Amino acid sequence: MWLGVLGVAFFAITLPMTRLATGTADAPQLSPWFVTLGRAALAGALSIAFLVLTRSPRPQPHQWKPLGMAVLGNVIGYPLLLAYALRVVTASHAAVITALLPLVSAMAAAWVLQQRARPAFWVCAVVGSLLVVAFSMLRAWQASGHFALEWADLLLVGAVIAASFGYIYGAQVTPALGAERVICWVCVLALPLTLPATVLLWPQQPVAPSAWAGFVYVGVFSMWVGFFAWYRGLALGGALRVSQAQLMQPFLSILFAVPLLGESLDVVTLGFAAAVVATVVLSKKLSQSPPPAAGPRAPAAASPAEIRSGCGQTASQKDSP
Repeated sequence: MWLGVLGVAFFAITLPMTRLATGTADAPQLSPWFVTLGRAALAGALSIAFLVLTRSPRPQPHQWKPLGMAVLGNVIGYPLLLAYALRVVTASHAAVITALLPLVSAMAAAWVLQQRARPAFWVCAVVGSLLVVAFSMLRAWQASGHFALEWADLLLVGAVIAASFGYIYGAQVTPALGAERVICWVCVLALPLTLPATVLLWPQQPVAPSAWAGFVYVGVFSMWVGFFAWYRGLALGGALRVSQAQLMQPFLSILFAVPLLGESLDVVTLGFAAAVVATVVLSKKLSQSPPPAAGPRAPAAASPAEIRSGCGQTASQKDSP
């Protein structure tokens, strides 16, 4: 569980660190394209070292397609859209929109993997989406005096959708390759694009040390180390239990933005984040199958090994995407 919490904390700091790296529209630092491709190139170099040291086998031919889809979603789509959005909105604002990620991932699984979902789950998905729309329109009204959907919020929604599909396709090859090797092969597969692009896009103007610190963080921790802690925690503690730590991510992002970016805690932002997380929790509860009815006689007690094995199978079936 602590490894899972550590992974979530690494991911939560991604939002304020990305904003540090890119700067704002008024004071830009690193280009969003450079941050996106450069962080993947940095993680790709680390991945090569890991794969060589662990003597990891190459993926099979049929595994390259889902790995490629994960590249499009997790290496390019999510960080690029997030970087552009964070030049306009605060990290706390982005944390509310990206709180939909677990819910959208489940929706993507229902579509890509042809998994059936109960009507109550889709009700939660609609409610969560409406909460995000209401938050976006409220923020627009507070900023400009009229209700509207900001283009930055559309970028954040696109980032959530891209990440969700990347997770789903990566999950398809996780049982065969192993969780840590999936993120490594995804980063290595992207290197022919990310490495030369990083060289071409290398900034020519002076960049603040804080921006470089944000860039190094998202390349080493957000793109690489965070996945090691997260996947290892899921494997050791069971995905069904450890994945609940992800519900803390939007609140951690908001809290980390206070010392890193000087943002203030906002009751409205915290309230909407809590409401969106509540819809995710409710959707998880409603999507679970009801326990079987108790029979007249209690079944024989299972051994601890059988219990761990059974929990692991249930977790991988339900939560691995």
